[in-house]
Amino acid sequence: MQRNIYITIIGLCLILLGGCSQDELDLTPQSEVTTENFFQKASDLQLYTNSFYLMIPERIYREDDETDNVILNSAGERVRGDRIVPTDASGAGWTWGELRKINYFLENYQKCQDEAAKKHYSGVARFFRAYFYFDKVKRFGDVPWYSTTVDPTDEAALNKPRDSRQLVMDSVMADLDYAIENMNTGTELFRVTKWTALALKSRVGVYEGTFRKYRGLEGGETFLTAASEAADELIASGAYTVYTSGNPAEDYRNFFSSHDAIGAEVIMGRQFLTEHAVDHNVNYFTITSSYGMPGMPKDLVNSYLMQDGSRFTDQPNYNQIQFVEEVQNRDPRLSQTIRTPGYTRIGETFVMPPDLGATITGYQLTKFVTEPAFDSNDESITDMPIFRYGEVLLNYAEAKAELGTLTQDDLDRSVNLLRARVAMPGMSLEAANANPDPYLKAQYVNVAGGNQGVILEIRRERRIELFMEGYRWDDLMRWKEGQKVVQDFRGMYFPGEGEYDLEGDGDTDVIIFSGEAGEKQNGILYLKLGEDVVLDENGLINPHPSITDREFDENKDYLYPLPRTEILLNPNLEQNPGW
Repeated sequence: MQRNIYITIIGLCLILLGGCSQDELDLTPQSEVTTENFFQKASDLQLYTNSFYLMIPERIYREDDETDNVILNSAGERVRGDRIVPTDASGAGWTWGELRKINYFLENYQKCQDEAAKKHYSGVARFFRAYFYFDKVKRFGDVPWYSTTVDPTDEAALNKPRDSRQLVMDSVMADLDYAIENMNTGTELFRVTKWTALALKSRVGVYEGTFRKYRGLEGGETFLTAASEAADELIASGAYTVYTSGNPAEDYRNFFSSHDAIGAEVIMGRQFLTEHAVDHNVNYFTITSSYGMPGMPKDLVNSYLMQDGSRFTDQPNYNQIQFVEEVQNRDPRLSQTIRTPGYTRIGETFVMPPDLGATITGYQLTKFVTEPAFDSNDESITDMPIFRYGEVLLNYAEAKAELGTLTQDDLDRSVNLLRARVAMPGMSLEAANANPDPYLKAQYVNVAGGNQGVILEIRRERRIELFMEGYRWDDLMRWKEGQKVVQDFRGMYFPGEGEYDLEGDGDTDVIIFSGEAGEKQNGILYLKLGEDVVLDENGLINPHPSITDREFDENKDYLYPLPRTEILLNPNLEQNPGW
């Protein structure tokens, strides 16, 4: 049973990993388990590799924080533009314990006599080594490549310099190719298979390909081609599809609010179970005024198309349209991602306006949110999609668009399947390139060439479809669009003081006032202008009025700094440029 993965992971950690530090390359595994009595049978290999799943992120819905997708009431260091060089390895993310576990396995799994198990689980290990190193390269650029465990007396290995990005990323792709060739081909919701490896290869390829393309580095086409081919193989397999029940007004929302991951589209998820106290807090995060007050920014709301496929931002004065009118007749994913007029909680029947006491921008998030029974802190159990078919389709379209080989047929078998789920008109290659969206051009200044229009439209689609799934920071970094992280964010439009109906039912939901509020009525939220809510000169909510000098340094901020202690310990490590 898939839910047993938590028990086996915990068991292995207690047996095998209890004495392991996560930030020491030279730590000898300390355990009662030895190579003489372990790695002998398939169950040993499964038990050991279960520990690798601890690398999978737990709360992907928080990974879009500190980007231009989810705005919090307290801006973090990336949004403020004041990252500093950390002192210790763990705080910096310069940790290697997971890699040692993987390499230790690869040095010992051959003792097993089960050939099928050896083939699959060595593929699992190579998958996770690729996953580990991809994360390190995204964060630091060049990193030392280790394909074996390091002897604590091997000073040369312990003090080696960073290997080139090219060597490491070529090694990542080689690991993924091995995993694809050797892993099982069945579909499993909570374990990696060949299909997960193909999905990761498409992710790695489109990341590295565009990272290189938008910096004028060699090799971008090779990685983009690998991405498109991996995605194409997965698409052609027919193993997955875009989930739909035929209800475009609810299918997107229901897919993400399902307690149990929907295997038609989820290639691999992370499971959450009340009975094992394995849970998260997405409900609490989105509805509680004391926990960040997350909100969607205005520029993303503006990016959603009209329901007929036309551009919202082609309307005059699109930034000064009040909420009820603003969200009418839009891409249905908008009303399935934030509260809009007519919104009801799952499990409830009464209509609820956005709660401006719980969202700093006015646009209150609803993605992944379930019944009120799960509203307490750390009570939510919605399974989280770590790899899903929708992302693979977007990777495919983007890779081919960046290569200049995209056709209308490619769009119809990828992006347009996602649009069809919500009954949106399909994307037209010819129309997109004939008339690139000026609103998107202003956001993504590095896109040019004959495919400019369709690349911009694919980016629109990616931001909307994958919202709150943890891709946005990586996307901005690979596209060399870091300035979007430190832009002046804005929220909902209000002309000024007055009474506002956010449901369109004729009743007042919010009163913005200055001076004294007077006698307050139940069911109405009172916001004092300049204190509870700050409006800019155009009437848009300014969520961070005290931050006036954000900066993203184009010369250094695309990579993170190495920790000071590691540079002192290893004189062959060089700090990243600008740090």
